[in-house]
Amino acid sequence: FDLDTAVDYALFAIYCNAGQVCSAGSRMIVEESIYDDFVKKMAERAKKIRVGPGMDSDTEMGPLVSEQQMNTVLNFIDIGKKEGARLVTGGERLEGEKYGKGFYIGPTIFADVKPDMRVVQEEIFGPVVVVQKFKDEEHAIELANDSDYGLAGAVFTKDITRAYRVVKQLRAGITWVNAYHNTYTECPWGGYKQSGWGRELGTFGLEAYTEVKQININLDPIAVGWFE
Repeated sequence: FDLDTAVDYALFAIYCNAGQVCSAGSRMIVEESIYDDFVKKMAERAKKIRVGPGMDSDTEMGPLVSEQQMNTVLNFIDIGKKEGARLVTGGERLEGEKYGKGFYIGPTIFADVKPDMRVVQEEIFGPVVVVQKFKDEEHAIELANDSDYGLAGAVFTKDITRAYRVVKQLRAGITWVNAYHNTYTECPWGGYKQSGWGRELGTFGLEAYTEVKQININLDPIAVGWFE
């Protein structure tokens, strides 16, 4: 898959709505041969994201929803640093006349993370992404499924056969191949493991509002002859 295009999708996956999306792509798992180039390109592009008020037509990423959420995200960033993750870019509150009293955090990237780190295992719900390195297909699937959560995931590759093979093994309820975040109301929405219960949208969503009753009718009870 074209690296620059993959980086563009990765940026959209995590920084859409400043990462405040249940299906945000907050964990990137990248093949080791392109890992360094991917992290470098993603950081270069992340630094160019125009952060600002949503009413500004030039804005590409807005603020956090509240001061409480901003502090939660900043706390996770501190945790990531203490755990030994490499902060590539971002990690700070953005302040100044442009941002007013808003709760802004710059697009943040952590690299060289380990699977057991809290920034990898817990949901940050902000503009913070962690980038992990994998050796082969089996390792990638292992890292992807090493989470208590399983709402969304994606596979990016030129090999559609491999993509289909891998995406079927992802323990996630919503998956994409060479895309991210596009949603269709006629398809079920829901996750595996700790990512919710049941399904919304499509006919699966209608079933959640339906109570099913079993009715058994014997039209000829005498014919059975049990009471003769």
